Amino acid sequence: MTVKIVVDSLADLPAEQIERHGIEIIPLTVRFGTSEFKDGVDLTADDFYRRLAAGHDYPATAVPSIGEFVQTYERVGRDADGIISLHVSSKVSGTYNAAVQGAREAKAGCPIEVVDSLQASMGIGLLALVASEAAASGADLPSVAARVRDAMLRVNCTTLLDTLEYLQKGGRIGKAQALVGTLLSFKPMIEVTDGLVHPFARPRSRKKGIARLIERARELAPAERLVVLHSTTPDEASALATELSDLTDDPVMISRYGPGLGTYVGPGALGIGILRSGGD
Repeated sequence: MTVKIVVDSLADLPAEQIERHGIEIIPLTVRFGTSEFKDGVDLTADDFYRRLAAGHDYPATAVPSIGEFVQTYERVGRDADGIISLHVSSKVSGTYNAAVQGAREAKAGCPIEVVDSLQASMGIGLLALVASEAAASGADLPSVAARVRDAMLRVNCTTLLDTLEYLQKGGRIGKAQALVGTLLSFKPMIEVTDGLVHPFARPRSRKKGIARLIERARELAPAERLVVLHSTTPDEASALATELSDLTDDPVMISRYGPGLGTYVGPGALGIGILRSGGD
């Protein structure tokens, strides 16, 4: 028995990492018109972006129900000494609050620690990997949670968007609203800081945007872990991962913005997630 890790599907963890570490994923719901899908379960990223390109309906997301959290915690808790549940920033989603309520109602048979990551995408995913390694080393729940909270201070995610349209329509634009109306000749770049979306830069072309991602990664180096994310441009992601491979001793991961995050970042998004070196 050990500490088990639960995240929501906005963590965008690569499938091989989920399998390797036994991480439990609670999917958000993605809606296209009257059709509903579970993020990553019955709607793949490929299917999602095809639907998005077709343009018949604009997608929306819905948080998992409290009952879904209860069921997950009770099932996972049967073989656990503790559960740490890491979720997308409470400042942009109700998922964390649903998890807190689920933890209160669940008869899991073990303690549950619900953590507001104040992040999105692989900002959550990198924290889940920290938690998984701590749990695998035999750390108890308070120790795992302490390592996660230390890592929260060292996580950074920067994204180059092709357009702000999806972030704006999805109502998650936050302080990046300041970019609206100034982007006719710019490509928007954003970061999640203190749980909210903030404007980061306004490069004049995609090429300059990618150069700024590289510069940002080098500003934050050395990296304990580094991931490159994309929505629809795998070749760009692979090239960027190669460019940044000297910044970390571990292989650079490549992940994809899934349907949940894709609703807000849209096609053409390219980003980096970094866990800066430091701590114990």
